Amino acid sequence: MNTEVKMKRLSEKTRDYGRMIKFSHTIFALPFALSAVVLAWQSHAPSFWDLSWILVAMVAARSAAMGFNRIVDAAIDARNPRTAIREIPSGVLSQKEAIFFVAVSGLVFVFSAAMLSTLCYFLSFPVLFALCFYSYTKRFTQYCHLYLGFAIALAPVGAWIAITDTLSPGVVFLSASLWTYIAGFDILYACQDIDFDRQQGLFSLPAVLGADNAMKVSSLLHVMTMGFFTAMFFAFGMHPVFLIFLGMIGILLIVEHRLVNPRDLSRIDMAFFHMNSIISVVLLTGVITEVLLR
Repeated sequence: MNTEVKMKRLSEKTRDYGRMIKFSHTIFALPFALSAVVLAWQSHAPSFWDLSWILVAMVAARSAAMGFNRIVDAAIDARNPRTAIREIPSGVLSQKEAIFFVAVSGLVFVFSAAMLSTLCYFLSFPVLFALCFYSYTKRFTQYCHLYLGFAIALAPVGAWIAITDTLSPGVVFLSASLWTYIAGFDILYACQDIDFDRQQGLFSLPAVLGADNAMKVSSLLHVMTMGFFTAMFFAFGMHPVFLIFLGMIGILLIVEHRLVNPRDLSRIDMAFFHMNSIISVVLLTGVITEVLLR
């Protein structure tokens, strides 16, 4: 086999792994973690290597968790018409290839944490467990969305600890905003699988409460998101310009909920993928702007 063919196969396999874990969705939580880094910069300037290892740790942790989820849910995904085209059920990637990917990603995450500090190294194990355990929650609790939000919300706290070795109320509010933000839109996304979840005996708020009530819970969670952002604003003593960006986030959340309704889920991908990406970027832009003006 010549070098050109090997490189082509490697490129194709890399794309397959990227699609399996939906690598592009990293943008949902990463700006929250980077916002914590920017806010910590005021009193603890990180080095280039600190920033690099935080980015590697974030990507590796999410890759391990998403890959683990695809392995655990492979049989369920194969029975669901919406997810049967995913890489493992469709045969694009084998279970062994996915397990190898998860193992490497997990090791990279632990190594990255160790390069940041001893505390981060020891915390990396419970964090990785928390991220992977989400894959089982849909089997026994309708509050799996809240657990997912909690697991992902560890990112800003983790980034803050990596730089400061401390904790502060402000970054806790930032993590709480990510928790309710993720949980809220995961509930919206789960509305697509109400019938399937009920048939398979799986738990989700939409399957238990129905789409109308689940969307009301999602709206409440996103109201809480705005409340936590406001609490963060006061806790950090942020520049008033941040309120402009906070208003933009509020408008985007309203638009997201207008795009989806219980009787028409055709625009859920637009709400889930596009709106949430924009919201995350607006947050990071707002934090950078207010820090520059503070």
